[in-house]
Amino acid sequence: QVQLVESGGGLVQPGGSLRLSCAVAETPFRLNEMGWYRQAPGKEREFVASITSYGRTNYADSLKGRFTISRDTVKNTLYLQMNSLKPEEMAVYYCTTGRGGAAYWGQGAQVTVSS
Repeated sequence: QVQLVESGGGLVQPGGSLRLSCAVAETPFRLNEMGWYRQAPGKEREFVASITSYGRTNYADSLKGRFTISRDTVKNTLYLQMNSLKPEEMAVYYCTTGRGGAAYWGQGAQVTVSS
């Protein structure tokens, strides 16, 4: 059983920054690949970033240099630092991981980018 709980969403002005967190509750804890996706209103869910159990990261091309994914293995928490946010990046951001072929998702964190 894996539970993912996102936090840190909110309202930010264009050009601003936010850091999302995703707390992982699992017994026993397993360090697997994790990722972030986002879904804007009326659009499909899209890939944002991922990090492997070895710490290798991958990003959507449009986000490289502005977003940073990281994890704290002691706190069992995944992070997404988002800088220079744009209005079109307003979306619900989800963290995800996989276990035995099944995908687990958090409830999502709303990010609103508006002046």
